[in-house]
Amino acid sequence: MRKLKLDELNRLSPQEFEQLPKHPLVLVLDNIRSLNNVGSAFRTADAFAAEKIYLCGITGTPPHREIHKSALGAQETVAWEHAPNAAELCSRLKQEGYQVLAVEQAEGSTQLQQFMPAEGQKYALVFGNEVEGVSEGVMQLADAALEIPQWGTKHSLNVSVSMGIVLWSLLEKLYRE
Repeated sequence: MRKLKLDELNRLSPQEFEQLPKHPLVLVLDNIRSLNNVGSAFRTADAFAAEKIYLCGITGTPPHREIHKSALGAQETVAWEHAPNAAELCSRLKQEGYQVLAVEQAEGSTQLQQFMPAEGQKYALVFGNEVEGVSEGVMQLADAALEIPQWGTKHSLNVSVSMGIVLWSLLEKLYRE
């Protein structure tokens, strides 16, 4: 076994990525403080061909060198928009047919492995502030809360790790053969 070389990875050009059909998933970053986490969100959204990222409230926006450091250029290929208020955005997304899923430890949450996404349904995945989590305004609007099961003492994952786990889980279920 050997590792593949960069030229063997068949990476898409930015122009090819732009033309690629995207999965009906948007990421909503609700007051994310760390610009490195924002950059990781771009990179994750690129890897899973998510439709768009919404950067809400205090969440930093490109261009910024700290975002670029972890996004590795994905901030140039993934569609994004700044929204001043995550709850107002989620209300709009619901009107546009998105199911709003807060990724949060909450009363009545659904364990991620138990959630089965519906084919053809559009999802807005809300990831909250590193300390406070998803804002109460968004929680009141959410159609469901998804919780990643954890067995250690912290019961807390870095938000960028959570993004990768949730996107992989939803897409793996949707495209399972």
